[in-house]
Amino acid sequence: MAVAGPVVAVLVVAAVVVGGVPLRGGGHSHGSKTSQGPRSTTLPGQIYADNSGGAPERGGTLTMLGVGDVDYMDPNVSYLTIGYLNLRMWSRQLYNYPAVEGETTSVVPDLAAAMPNITNGGLDYSVTIRKGADWDTDPHRQVTAADVVRGVQRSCNPTEPYAGDSDFSDILAGYSTFCAGFSNMSSTNAADQAAFIDSHPISGVRVDRSDPSGLTVDFTLVKPATYFTDLLTLPPFAPVPSEILKYLPASSQLAQHTISDGPYRIESYRPGRSIVYVRNPAWNPDTDPLRNANVDRIVVNETGSANQIYRQVLANTPNADMEWDAGVPANVVPELISSKNPDFFMQSEFTNDPFIVFNTVSPTDRGALQKVAVRQAITYALDRASLIDEIGGRQVSPPLTHILPNGISGSSPDFNLYPYSPKMAKQLLVRAGITHMDLKLLYQPSYGASAAMFRTVQSELREVGITVTGVAVPFSVFYSKYLEVPSAARAAAWDLSLGAWGPDWYGDSAKSFFVPLFDGNTLPPASSDYGLFEDATLNSIINRALAATSVTQASILWHQADMEVMSQAAVFPISDPNEPLVHGSQVHNCIYMAAIQECDPTNVWLSG
Repeated sequence: MAVAGPVVAVLVVAAVVVGGVPLRGGGHSHGSKTSQGPRSTTLPGQIYADNSGGAPERGGTLTMLGVGDVDYMDPNVSYLTIGYLNLRMWSRQLYNYPAVEGETTSVVPDLAAAMPNITNGGLDYSVTIRKGADWDTDPHRQVTAADVVRGVQRSCNPTEPYAGDSDFSDILAGYSTFCAGFSNMSSTNAADQAAFIDSHPISGVRVDRSDPSGLTVDFTLVKPATYFTDLLTLPPFAPVPSEILKYLPASSQLAQHTISDGPYRIESYRPGRSIVYVRNPAWNPDTDPLRNANVDRIVVNETGSANQIYRQVLANTPNADMEWDAGVPANVVPELISSKNPDFFMQSEFTNDPFIVFNTVSPTDRGALQKVAVRQAITYALDRASLIDEIGGRQVSPPLTHILPNGISGSSPDFNLYPYSPKMAKQLLVRAGITHMDLKLLYQPSYGASAAMFRTVQSELREVGITVTGVAVPFSVFYSKYLEVPSAARAAAWDLSLGAWGPDWYGDSAKSFFVPLFDGNTLPPASSDYGLFEDATLNSIINRALAATSVTQASILWHQADMEVMSQAAVFPISDPNEPLVHGSQVHNCIYMAAIQECDPTNVWLSG
């Protein structure tokens, strides 16, 4: 997703990687394969693509222009949003997201024939794969439950494990034990890894022997988790054929020997230069409710210039239909908004990006930031509207006043504990015995918006008697030397920092915000609790939310968690940005998918 997990704080207006892919929630089946359903209510600042264009046309080559490559050409290991975009074409999940406006973060069956059968008080999940969903092998063969088991096993391989396995390692029975054993295997010998997989089962992931077809996989949890169905959208749960074990995970050899169960297969892959997808002859459209596969061929050119790609696309330049990963430069977004160009649009990323982290253990000024009242005072002193002006304005970056963005269970759009009030800030500082403070703000000067936001924070806090000095560091050490090093926080190497975050999945995914960011039980770099925030009340709420027996109950508790974090002023949220995108006028049915931060290429069609 994605940096599903931490969204790297690029801060050039929505040019972040989630992801996340990347997602996920809801949980209902959508029978229609078209993407002409009713549109959702537009969120603040959103501009929808003009998806008019008549009946779908079949054929043609869709050309996508970009500036970078996938993270890994591996269906169980890929973790960045660009990787999830790549997988959408050729690797199917048990569950996924439909290209239907208003439903793009709802979990629906993909390879699965239906939503899971959940029994034993929420501990057992059974999923049956659709008959007729085949691998592109010679001869074609059915995707099976054993293929799903294999995918989960290889996700924690010792060569390049899936980076987000903490999302489910604490609830999937036997997974942690299996992975601990697997970690002792050679990281450079594919045969040894294959032998370990073949001889070591995971107790909580099994082929259902009561189904003679071999199409049902059973999952067992160690405790109920209302979000487990949503987790089944993640790459570790994607099936893989036995042939994949010939190659090391995430290796260049594997990248040249992929096997598809999606509508396209990879005809050629030149890392850092191009990817060509062509129709997969083994794909049966009757088994795929999510992808229409209207175009015959998808060509990705990864050697473009970010400042030129959007111009080429909007000018309907030949071989420039859509973006791949380039995004739209922040400085041109206002012009595109005012132009009302139907080929430009924006939709929510469902992220908390950016926000300001408070170092809650800083010894600065006799530990002033360790006091809740001081953090609350700073929160009152910051003008969210002014900070948003530095990242494109309200249309591009709608305000977010709490932790959970729209699209995540437990989110509340009307929740703001700290309306801008320098007067209240000064009063709280006086009560806390603070007459003056000197703080250091960590930021990345290579990103213009980041530097501009530092200057805004500096100016606003000066008004309440706080002097802010910038700690300008490159991205290469932003995390590794500062945020991921608890001793740096304790030594006051920084007091405030810019950061960003997005979910690994959508819907019932509040766990992927609160546990890594705030639970305080695990320190960086094993977590992303960079400010070393810890609160017993919050941890109690998190534990109850994780043990909830329904999504409704969990949502209520996650909202309470949101309230608790904000009452303690652990961070200052700023925005849930919209992603600005463009496509050529010949491209129709361009449905934005937050999980891939792009229109779904498997559902567009071309005219002319």
